[in-house]
Amino acid sequence: MAFCSYTFQVNCSFQRPSVPSKVQDLRGSISSALNPISRELVHFPIVNIPKAIKETSFKLLDAFVDLAFEFVDQPLLPSQSNFAPVEEIGEAVLVTTVEGKIPDDFPEGVYIRNGSNPLFGGLKSTKSIFGKSSHVWIEGEGMLHALYFTREKIRGTWTTFYNNKHVRTDTFKMEKDRKKPGFLPAIEGDSPAILVAYILNGLRFGMENKHLSNTNIFEHSKKYYSIAENHMPQEINISSLETLGNWNINGAWDRPFTSHPKKAPGSGELVIMGIYPRKPYFELGVISADGKKMVHKVDLNFNRCSLCHEIGVTQKYNVIMDFPLTIDINRLFRGDPLIKYDKDGYARIGVMPRYGDANSVKWFEVQTCCVLHLVNCFEDNNEVVVRACRARESVLPRQQSFKGSKEISSIENNNESSVEPFFVHVCEWRLNMRTGEVKEKNATTEFSMEFPVINEKFVGLRNRFGYLQVVDLEASSISEGLAKYGGLAKLHFKEDEELAKVEYHMFPKGTFCSGATFVPKTQGTDEDDGWVVTFTHNESTNVSQVYVVDANNFATQSVATITLPSRVPYGFHGAFMPS
Repeated sequence: MAFCSYTFQVNCSFQRPSVPSKVQDLRGSISSALNPISRELVHFPIVNIPKAIKETSFKLLDAFVDLAFEFVDQPLLPSQSNFAPVEEIGEAVLVTTVEGKIPDDFPEGVYIRNGSNPLFGGLKSTKSIFGKSSHVWIEGEGMLHALYFTREKIRGTWTTFYNNKHVRTDTFKMEKDRKKPGFLPAIEGDSPAILVAYILNGLRFGMENKHLSNTNIFEHSKKYYSIAENHMPQEINISSLETLGNWNINGAWDRPFTSHPKKAPGSGELVIMGIYPRKPYFELGVISADGKKMVHKVDLNFNRCSLCHEIGVTQKYNVIMDFPLTIDINRLFRGDPLIKYDKDGYARIGVMPRYGDANSVKWFEVQTCCVLHLVNCFEDNNEVVVRACRARESVLPRQQSFKGSKEISSIENNNESSVEPFFVHVCEWRLNMRTGEVKEKNATTEFSMEFPVINEKFVGLRNRFGYLQVVDLEASSISEGLAKYGGLAKLHFKEDEELAKVEYHMFPKGTFCSGATFVPKTQGTDEDDGWVVTFTHNESTNVSQVYVVDANNFATQSVATITLPSRVPYGFHGAFMPS
């Protein structure tokens, strides 16, 4: 689901509001009456019915929503100003302000980042007799921000253009046509309100939540796709940023699609998975290298809907993460949250052959924790090595807090024992396929860091370097759990060393980044021959830029800082698509 894409922003707490007993009784009666109906709704799509009846029913339900629910704007704190949406600029704009120099051997192409950009001026909450529910930041409609790099062959000079555009999902077009919010918030809030939102959204629109397409962008077989894992991908014209339509692999995939598909080393096939809060909870697929057919699809027979955000690959295997952060619609009937972390629940990592089935998965029990993002996976003799970003406890903000100075002091003093349990380390597991033994360790201890990227040529293969965004705990605390990243980290992995060596590239105070990615040199010979590029925003000057950092001189000043013609809100994952 899309709401697992940005861990610090997910707010899945619920509160039982103080309301008169008669209203409580009414809510309880309605919830009880709708209980069997909603269970059927969760399990089955809306059936085909005559158009006239459907339109009449829709109008009646719409009138009920307008009467019973009040949409209200969610205010932003001053510290949250760059989480606010922006308007589309229309046509691509020439960028003229560049500090430093774009390297001569930088590849031509487009640096593109996805992110949340809510319609109608910002996120909304609803109030009703059922309580309050709210959209969270990760539920904003997807907007692509792109910086195009073109080099004139004769003079050798660079020209850069910037553009942005919403991803036109089916539900985006639906709400634009309505000219007002339609979907009731169905993730955060009071359980009765969320449950009723699920039911009413399903009855009115045939789906429980909007299609967001706001998390990532990826390439397969020279086509480009925007994605959030609550729906299938949308194909994008990378030059114009126009949305071309949904990609369902010629009808072979009809469920959510991971935001982090992986190309299998050697074959070029695309390994995907999709989670859903009803059975089958977890399905895995393998798409042909030409993107035209599904060559393998399997239900892994999970007994819960684990909020699994990413899948891993090695040369022979798929790597599956099953951790106790789960989605369970039935919890809403008990007044419990839709998304919940069970600190006493089991955590396991599965390794399966590329075209295996549920019985072929070899499971390894690991310490209970939260993991959303993988750094990389690879084979090392009898072991499968998995590196990931791990928090010891829940990464949901209502179940933790950014307390600021005490934790920052502890981090600076390398006193890990007093760092909060949600602090995100890079962790390494070594899974012995022959003996079943598990070795696990932290590869970092100094700073909390997330959103890892590597040189994509090494996905599924042994690699030596990883690049991550460094959490600014103090700034994140002031922003009430909306994470801000004040720098970049380069990790050097060595087998004979317990901890990875870390280099840092920190931004000026008040400047934060998102969407960092690695751009390899076209003629590079070493794994770290290239640059890390990232969107940044200076909150003091309200200026957005793109930094180009030399990966071989990581701690030094950026080789180029490109000032953009408009503000770019913080977002999620970025990628570089060479021409």
